[in-house]
Amino acid sequence: MSSLNVCVVAFEGVSLFHLSVPAMVLGAGDAGSSGARYEVSYCAAQPGKVHCDQGLTIDVPDGMAPMARADIVIVPAWNDPVVPAPAELIDGLRQAHARGALIVGLCLGAFVLGDAGLLDGREATTHWVAREVFAQRFPRSHFRPDVLYVADDNVITSAGTVAAIDCCLHLLRQRHGADVANRIARLLVTPPHRQGGQAQYIEQPVPQLPSESRLPEVLAWARQHLEEALSLDALAEVAHMSRRTFTRRFREATGTTFIRWLNAERVARAQQLLETTEMPIECVASQVGFGTTLSLRQQFAAQLGTTPSAYRRTFHAVVG
Repeated sequence: MSSLNVCVVAFEGVSLFHLSVPAMVLGAGDAGSSGARYEVSYCAAQPGKVHCDQGLTIDVPDGMAPMARADIVIVPAWNDPVVPAPAELIDGLRQAHARGALIVGLCLGAFVLGDAGLLDGREATTHWVAREVFAQRFPRSHFRPDVLYVADDNVITSAGTVAAIDCCLHLLRQRHGADVANRIARLLVTPPHRQGGQAQYIEQPVPQLPSESRLPEVLAWARQHLEEALSLDALAEVAHMSRRTFTRRFREATGTTFIRWLNAERVARAQQLLETTEMPIECVASQVGFGTTLSLRQQFAAQLGTTPSAYRRTFHAVVG
């Protein structure tokens, strides 16, 4: 079993949650079934004690040394988006990136990647509350302020706080397929698949009155009937809502449109079938509701940047 070194950056006032997420997701007990073991370590610009945002103190005795051997470097949310990161950290990130390490900025950690020049010419995101500051400080990045996370080559940035979990699950999906990522998500009791393009936040959540809380059940029903010719009108009927009301409630609850949500769910189901079965690709397309292999290929290209055949070659052996 191969081993990948993951280095998480610590600094004064660092988020204890973000320090923990990489180990929780990548170091989960079921990750071993993916064919790779993730060894998570921590580094800091200077060796010694580091105080977390929750008042706890951690000891980082090796300074920046763990970053020098890391395959993946993860930067938690930076304290102040206006204050540049220290030179030692910037230099370490540049060197890690130059030798091919994957660099990840969680939440305001994207500012540190920007300070290192790693976002120039790349798509990037960060917490929505800092979107104006980010756009001003890093005008050469292709800023996407409304998404959960975005990957551009070997640089990944995510939105605020809990999006760090989505980002780390995305890392597992990239390397080991949707089935492995979904198993880890179940261990963590967290939603298994939130695409990077999903909205960061929802302005008006769905009311929780009993008469108005049907939507989660309707979405679960739709996931069980993906092979059918689902439509907005069909789901509105299942929800016992008018088309107009259902459309509004759907957007409020998911942050996206019905067709984008449906295509994403169908692709996610297709990923599982390609990984775990020998079903011909044309049958997979039919089983998930795309109807034709052309539609399936188009959605795989748009959402995953690959083809169904290439995806199966990459991930079927991992879980098969």
